[in-house]
Amino acid sequence: MEFKLKTISQDGITEAISKAEHYRHLHEPEESESICHDILAVDPENQTALRILGLAITDEFTGEVSDRYSEAESAFQRLTDTYERQYYMGLLCERLAKKQMRAGRPPHAVTALFHEAMRYFEAAEKIHPPKNDDAILRWNRCARLLEKLPKVTPPEPHEAFEDHDTAPVAASPWSAKSSK
Repeated sequence: MEFKLKTISQDGITEAISKAEHYRHLHEPEESESICHDILAVDPENQTALRILGLAITDEFTGEVSDRYSEAESAFQRLTDTYERQYYMGLLCERLAKKQMRAGRPPHAVTALFHEAMRYFEAAEKIHPPKNDDAILRWNRCARLLEKLPKVTPPEPHEAFEDHDTAPVAASPWSAKSSK
């Protein structure tokens, strides 16, 4: 059976945002996410709902391929404030890296995500609002986590075949029989 979703009122958005934040604090990100979708159905560019939605999705990360990275990224990319967009994209990368680290992913994969997060945090730091050092705090946390990871050495470059290289030729037991 398919249900037609009901629409909340414009007047109810403020209270709905409060509830979405409340459910995130209760560690019920699915509830928060649902409320954000209801808010965005009425006010598609609601910045607070987009921010909470992206965070709620990252709260559900497990470090597996099923993580909905692109959905959270889409919500954060719709933020109109450049600082917030950079900061929350950094959070997205950092949260995914932490979950992948806990899930036992290889250090080189996790390291790349932490470095990407740090680039976003550096960009946010350059344009941060007064008295807001959140990007610095997040960058420092990523740096501390990277220090705990095993050092990653780049793999040796593979030798490429040259035009004059040929595949090794081995005598086939069948070719010897057919020449007799």
